[in-house]
Amino acid sequence: MEQKNNELSRRSFIGKASKIGGASAVLGMSGAMGLFMEDDREHVEAKQIDKQRHQKSPKKGDTYMLLNVRLESGYEYENGNGNVVATRSTIRNLEIKKGIISKILDTKEAYRRDIDCYDVQGMLLLPGFKDMHIHLDKTFYGGPWRGAVHRKNIFDIIEVEKKLLLELLPTAQERAEKLIELIMSFGSTYVRSHCNIDPTVGLRNLEKLKKALANYSDKISHEIVAFPQHGLLLSNSESLLREAMQLGATHVGGLDPTLVDGNMEKSLQTMVQIAVDNNAGIDIHLHEGGETGLKAVNRLADLTEEAGLQGKVTISHAFSLASLSPDQANEMANRLASLGISIASTIPIGKNAMPIPILQKQKVNVMLGNDSIMDHWSSLGIGDTLEKVHLAADLYGWSYEYELSQALSLATGGITPLDKAGKQVWPKVGDEASVVIVPATCSAETVARLPKRAAVLHKGVLSSGELSHVKK
Repeated sequence: MEQKNNELSRRSFIGKASKIGGASAVLGMSGAMGLFMEDDREHVEAKQIDKQRHQKSPKKGDTYMLLNVRLESGYEYENGNGNVVATRSTIRNLEIKKGIISKILDTKEAYRRDIDCYDVQGMLLLPGFKDMHIHLDKTFYGGPWRGAVHRKNIFDIIEVEKKLLLELLPTAQERAEKLIELIMSFGSTYVRSHCNIDPTVGLRNLEKLKKALANYSDKISHEIVAFPQHGLLLSNSESLLREAMQLGATHVGGLDPTLVDGNMEKSLQTMVQIAVDNNAGIDIHLHEGGETGLKAVNRLADLTEEAGLQGKVTISHAFSLASLSPDQANEMANRLASLGISIASTIPIGKNAMPIPILQKQKVNVMLGNDSIMDHWSSLGIGDTLEKVHLAADLYGWSYEYELSQALSLATGGITPLDKAGKQVWPKVGDEASVVIVPATCSAETVARLPKRAAVLHKGVLSSGELSHVKK
């Protein structure tokens, strides 16, 4: 997978790390990391400024043309049985005006030549991707390699984290910005980030994360979940969560109400009340499996209905759903769909597979996220939402053209260029110009082969990659 432009120079960091010696041996200690950040950032910014002198790119509010864009136009079917055997495409010229697709033109039609034009050279246009579960505020990414260390249980990890968060705090904004650049390079132009709110760091991680996201506000949209990683009740974090909502968090988080908080009813009631009081959404981490987790899912569904939070609740992970029989999964999926409760998944691989195909069939909104990226919870994760779709296709046996094509919806918030009947439904004039441009012929090939993201646009602004400017 192509990553050489994704990591604000991992190799550069490693080289510098050797010069500063033992200062970063334990964790990339904050002082040593600070030395790297200041020196290396100057080097990177100088290279970026030099590159910008020679390379035009779309900015906020620009009107411009994307020439020779490949768009999917329909399916080709096998004679006799109706199986999809290929995806048709066509080449078009697109006018982008103030972040919106304003015209879609046949290549024989006249187009404006008095504005900037960028030649896409027949590459495929896809909807922008969404990373709907990630922790931008705590990561080792941007520093030297450090693998996660095995701990006995979640409480051990929480104890380790209490010390670790303070060590990472001085560089939290810089590392969040590097992670934002990483996920943008893979095509994500929308992110929902969970952010630690706990007595150890208080609201400081939130302050750092907000600054990082503000620096990329033209390139990526976001939501922030105020997340009580150390337990809403266990760490007595209700007042902190309420403050976080006033400071701009969009969702109230929660964590394993039985296993961690020790009181399912009070934990869920408290989380829901904060959401109601702040007219906010909910996104709870629910790792609990089996009957314990299912009780929490069902009770949260009850509270969602009672509090009028339909369409505003997400259950992240929801591992307990993997223990359901197909009939039970159908029944659960119908209830979740009726209440507009979403599931955010990282496509875990384990003894029991999550019933994502059943959830989708029953119209539950299933969202994907990368979760941990090189942190103390997991050493895995590369930041690519499309890779998660590829993993889902492998796990659930979606290996055919049609299945791969429709699987793209998991990365895009439900949008696919072709609907289930093969009719082109995206892009249309008036759609937001948040797109990914890839060297592929169709969505199915993109999911199967994970091509490089040549360019990524957010509301018309170049977020990552390059576009070939046509000189007038």
